[in-house]
Formats: sequence, structure tokens, C-alpha cells
Amino acid sequence: MPLFAMFLKLEGRRCLVVGAGRIAQPKIESLLLAGARVVVVAPRATSRVRELAGSKQIVWRKRNYISSDLSGIFLVIAATDSSSLQEKLYRLAQSRGVLCNSVDDPAHCDFFYPAVVRRGPLQIAISTSGASPALAQRLRRRLEKQFGVAYTAWVEGLGQARRTLFANSMSAKSRRRLLHRMARTGPPRSRASRREA
Repeated sequence: MPLFAMFLKLEGRRCLVVGAGRIAQPKIESLLLAGARVVVVAPRATSRVRELAGSKQIVWRKRNYISSDLSGIFLVIAATDSSSLQEKLYRLAQSRGVLCNSVDDPAHCDFFYPAVVRRGPLQIAISTSGASPALAQRLRRRLEKQFGVAYTAWVEGLGQARRTLFANSMSAKSRRRLLHRMARTGPPRSRASRREA
């Protein structure tokens, strides 16, 4: 079945990660990057996860998962080495209306992590609906070269220009025309690169 592509606002929402190993760690960090309030449940953790807990960036419950851990949770990431626990988490999350991702277990996922290119406010997400994560990663590397770091400042500048134009009194048609003209130019470095090519 085709997936519904969207970008989700997680700021201030409670998100649960069950597991704190090397597979869970990047999931935890991506939730923090989105402003989520992250709760981690696992008896052991990587040094980075322990560091995040020590600096109070996450809540780490140093024990095995219990069903009450899902109370008040918006979404859950199951990143354990137990397929039976991951399936149990998925079923329980479904019964409570909580979105669930079971890492490396597409059958027990409500959503998938895409491969993402981040350039400040610009995010390009690539998904193969779980068919080939390797291809998604390959495409991400290609897009990272195409959309270099110069895009960060350029997109931030576009956002500032857009806010300025909306603060001024002008027709919606004129504003739209100006915004589209600015978006066509591209960042200075990529324009130079195109001339060299």
C-alpha cells in the first residue's frame, strides 16, 4: 500500500524509545532534533545515551519495558534485539492509538524512517516504503552532493525574505511572483558551480 508522506511536528510531544543501543541511539537523537520530549526504557545504554540522560536531555528508565510506559506517549520506537518484544509493543501501541516504528521489522511499523538530507530548514526525505533502505541511503548521498551546505544559509534567507514580504502590504500575486523568482536563483555557490560546469 502506498505510504502517506508528511513531516511531523514533535516539539514538546512525549516519545518513547524502547532500547538504548547503537541502533536506538540515532533514533533518540533524531527525536531530540525535532524537539520531542524523549523517554528511553532499557536496562543498558550506549555511552552517548547515558550522556544525554546525564545532561537531562532525555529521561532514561534503566529497566525493562512495562506496559504502563506507553501512557501519555505520542509515538514509540521499538529498537530492541527481541522480535517478540517488538511485536508486543506494536500490538499494544495499536490498541492505544500510538504510532509505532519497530526498527528493521516493516510488518510492525506504522511509519518508516526515511533517509534524510538536511540543509537547515530544507529537508529532503527519501523512502522506498521499506523495500530497499540501501537504495534510499545511496540516493541520500547523491542528493547531499547536489544540495551542498550553501543551501542552509540560502533557504534561511528565503524564509526571512518571505516573512518580510508578508509583513508588507502588497498583492498576493506580486508576493508570489517575487518569492518564486527568489527560489529560482539558487544559492551563490551552486550558481558558480553551474557556470563552471
